[in-house]
Amino acid sequence: MANDHPQVTVTLSADEALVLDALLATLEDRSPLRITHPAELRALWNLHAALEKVLVAPFKPDYERLLASARERLTDSAGEPQ
Repeated sequence: MANDHPQVTVTLSADEALVLDALLATLEDRSPLRITHPAELRALWNLHAALEKVLVAPFKPDYERLLASARERLTDSAGEPQ
């Protein structure tokens, strides 16, 4: 019954993946985020785990610079997300 739970593939840029990973790593510290169902939190944890499996940048000594650069590339000159 493998078709009971089909997989969905999402393609992210390396910058998007790195920024999302950083966001999800601090999720519990972000009080404005409202989780209305336990499954929402589980889905976010699962996404974070999937990103952790493929990203190497968080383990590099210049991670903070890499993250800052990724955030900059994802933000236009007016400071608004692209």
